[in-house]
Amino acid sequence: MNTPKLTLVPLLLATMITLAHATPNSAPKAPSFADDPAAIEFARDLETRHGFNADELINQFAQTRPNATVLKLIKPPASPLQRSWERYRPRFLNDRRIDRGTRFWQENAAQLAKASAVYGVPEEIIVAIIGVETEYGRNTGGFGVFEALSTLAFNYPRRAEFFRTELEQFLLLARENKLDPMAVKGSFAGAIGIPQFMPGSQRRYAVDFDGDQRVDLASSVDDAIGSVGRFLEQHGWQAGQPIAVPATTSGTPEAELIQAGIRPSLKVADLAGKGITANIDPQATAALIDLVSPGRETEYWLGFENFYVITRYNRSSFYAMSVFQLGEEIRNRMCARQSTTTENRARYCRV
Repeated sequence: MNTPKLTLVPLLLATMITLAHATPNSAPKAPSFADDPAAIEFARDLETRHGFNADELINQFAQTRPNATVLKLIKPPASPLQRSWERYRPRFLNDRRIDRGTRFWQENAAQLAKASAVYGVPEEIIVAIIGVETEYGRNTGGFGVFEALSTLAFNYPRRAEFFRTELEQFLLLARENKLDPMAVKGSFAGAIGIPQFMPGSQRRYAVDFDGDQRVDLASSVDDAIGSVGRFLEQHGWQAGQPIAVPATTSGTPEAELIQAGIRPSLKVADLAGKGITANIDPQATAALIDLVSPGRETEYWLGFENFYVITRYNRSSFYAMSVFQLGEEIRNRMCARQSTTTENRARYCRV
């Protein structure tokens, strides 16, 4: 009576061991995008409108599955932290980024001067944007751009239309530049290269600044410098005009002044009548920028059209202020190191 039970024990143990070893490798994989009707329709549409081979695109989709990490990174946190300038600022305003920015400027002085002359954008702003975006080309992203954009185009309904457009732009970009779309790396959101341009921005604004007959934002620092300058110029950069100045307030400003938005619409003279003053032309038009830090007094600035233009790169007042202040710190460092001649003092030092 007990014998069958005893003979079953090793069989059961063997089965359990087999299942334990098999489970990790036999977990079902997510279907590829070739199984998604929306991706098939997208491929057929690109064939109709742009002359792509739909079967080749579908074959690429068959090699690509949704990336869970991309979806995790793109989603807003379930419990978002309060905005905090005190917490945000040190991520970009620190000695390492200032030192590396100074070296970047020294190593690329000629091309930065050329870009500033062509596009009217201060050299330190171009340096600072590249510093904030990728720490001067060190952190350009390790995600497959085709995979990331496909994931967001077909598995992130909240912004699917935007990312489908960027996937289309990426495939056009790859074809124009004879790139293998499966090999291009970038950020989890599909931004590419030293200045982290989305594909659509690269096609619209990037330039061949080193004269080699191709635009290469992944490895050409010259192209990255020129492209940042042109992006800002095309978005309305006003050469020689201010970016932002600190403001003094008498009490808490009226909420509607902040709610007026980041696009300059408030006369400086009118703000002065409401107790908000700054050392700037009273006829200038500005936005009131609040740099909030919980538990601390809010820092107020007046932002002008050039401040707004920086936010076209990233729609955040914290981002734009980080770029502005990092640029100022790098310029001050350059002034201290390079001001041995009258020409250098004019270039690097504030009067």
